[in-house]
Formats: sequence, structure tokens, C-alpha cells
Amino acid sequence: MNDPLHLAHGLAGDNTPPDWPPLTAGEVETLLRGYPALGAPIRLGWHSPRPLSAACLVETEHATVFVKRHHCSVRSAATLTEEHRFITHLRDHGMPIPAVLRDAREQTAVAIGDWIYEVHERAAGIDLYREAISWEPLPNHAHALSAGRMLAALHDAAADYRASQRDTHILVARSELIAARDPVAALRAQLPQRPGLADYLRGRDWQLDFTELLAPWHAAAQPRLAQQARLWTHGDWHVSNLCWSDGGSDARISAVLDFGLAAANFALFDLATAIERNAIAWLALDSGIDAAHPDVARALIEGYRRQRPLQAADLRLLADLLPLVHVDFALSEVEYFHAITHSRANADVAYDTFLRGHAAWFHTPAGQAMLQAIREPG
Repeated sequence: MNDPLHLAHGLAGDNTPPDWPPLTAGEVETLLRGYPALGAPIRLGWHSPRPLSAACLVETEHATVFVKRHHCSVRSAATLTEEHRFITHLRDHGMPIPAVLRDAREQTAVAIGDWIYEVHERAAGIDLYREAISWEPLPNHAHALSAGRMLAALHDAAADYRASQRDTHILVARSELIAARDPVAALRAQLPQRPGLADYLRGRDWQLDFTELLAPWHAAAQPRLAQQARLWTHGDWHVSNLCWSDGGSDARISAVLDFGLAAANFALFDLATAIERNAIAWLALDSGIDAAHPDVARALIEGYRRQRPLQAADLRLLADLLPLVHVDFALSEVEYFHAITHSRANADVAYDTFLRGHAAWFHTPAGQAMLQAIREPG
């Protein structure tokens, strides 16, 4: 077996050392002793370039599985199991999601030392976009249509799922702040339970920043956001989290991956996240390249409403929501980088470039044109 060195995707679209060491042959062998049906591991294959955890494909005597490892400061076994229960519900309702495997003690989240592990079936199909960066625009409009329709199918499957909100803010896509009548007061109320974020914000005029970045979007959207039906959402609907039947434009989606950011939100939150992830080249804003891809946004919307109706009022709210949809998650990244990986530089990028910069972009002509394309997609 091999323990290859690898690099992860950095915040600037570069390749950097990962936040966490790659999985090793020895630890995988220890883990898989609890999964006797898989047999002994033979080879560690592809290692994921995603930086916030460690994961790889593992060939065993009887199968190839996907093994993912989290530090206990990021996920407890109980917190990880929240994701697994949602996956099980969606699979039971026909969604094409690889099964989370249970060990000999019927656990899906396994704690060993400071690490929490999960083992999944290998996803069906071709992982066409597995090297794509999370904010890299989707180049194939037909795939955008399919992605939008599959997201709507996921929402249909999730409609009767009932569970409490995630028990963590760390690296989870939530919407409490943007849905609150007073986001500054809502965040202030959270900070005693989020000491790492509170420590970072002491060095920032965050109340002024919050007021400026939310205006005017929040005043227009909040009353309608507060009325949205509660729905558990995927939280990271980017094509790198989808597998495909083949490489053609008419390929079907064969598997949906990575529910790490899943939480209780509302349907338009997920659709806005899909547009933010797939239709705006955030990493190209300073390059002079046109960052906005309204055609991709329109394709995602069209695919979605072929499965699940969207009214004109929904599209107006979707446009008003888009400049806000990243806010809660951006703060969770600030908290992660400051309190867990202790990277002040990355925390500053998450605050200045992600939290503040993404909201500010929607005041530009390109950002305004994107919002108009969503309000009237044709």
C-alpha cells in the first residue's frame, strides 16, 4: 500500500499543503478491521484535493470504498451521524447517493483517537469534475440543466425529513443569520457559544461591516426569507459533488456526493448556493476575465423548475438572496481557520474576500446583471 504526498485546493485557486495530513495505509488498515466484509485494504488510490478533511479511495480485498477522516474539533461522531441520517432518508426516497457503510458495531461514524472516520460505497459513474475548484464555473450548460433538476429532486425527497438543526456551526451551511430580523443581534447572541469566532471578531469592526455588507439586500429579502418552509438542504451543490454516466452533454447524474455542509434551511437557499458555486468565477475577479456566467445560472434555474415549480416571486427572492447566501458559511470558515487550523491569513481571506468581497461584488455592473438574469431568466 502507498501513502502518497498530495496537495489540496487553496483559497486562491492554487495548490497548497492540506490542512490535515493525508490518510495513511496504517490508519486505514486499523479502521477497516471494523468492516470485516470489506476484507483487508490493498491499496490507497486517489486522494481528494479538498482541504477541510482527508479522504481517499481505498481498494480492499472485496470492494473499493471511499474513506473520509475528520478531526474531532471539526466533527464529532454524533455531528457526523446527523449527515448520515439525512443521506439514509434521501436514499430511501430514491436519490442516487452512495451508501454510508456500518462497521461491526453498527456505527457509521467511527472515532479512533482524535479522528472521526466514515466509509462510503464507491460512487457510481464518472467523477468528471473531481479536480474542479468549488468556485469554478460549470462549462457545460446541459450539465447545469441536469444539476438543477437533480437538486429539485433532492428537495422533493427531503420534503418530509424532520430533524433538529445541526449541532455545530463549523463548516456547515446554515441560514439563521440572514433570515434573522436583526442579523447583528443574532450573531452577537451566538458568540458566547462560538468563542473562536468571538475571538477573531474582537479585532474587527464587524457590526459596521455586517450592516454595510447586508444592506440593501437584507431589508428587501428578510421578511420573505422568514416565511420560507424549513427544508434540509445539501449546502454545497457544485458539480464536483456530482458523478455522471459519461462525459457527453446528455449524460445523466449517477451519484450525489458530500453532505458535509447539509443543514436545515429552505429550498431557495440551496438553489442560490448552486448559482453561487457554479455560475460565478469568484477566483477570477481580479484577472479582468468576465466572472459572471448568467447563462449557467439560467440553466440551473430552468433545470430546477422542470422538476419543481418556481413562481416569479420565487425568482425575485432568489435574486435578493444570492448576495446573502454565503454569509453564515463564510463566518463558519473564519471560525474554522482562526480557532482550529490557527491560520490568521486564511481567516482574513474568509472574512475580507469571501464574506465581504462576495457581497460587495453584487453592487458592480456585472453583479447587477447577474441578479437581473435571475429575476427574469426567460
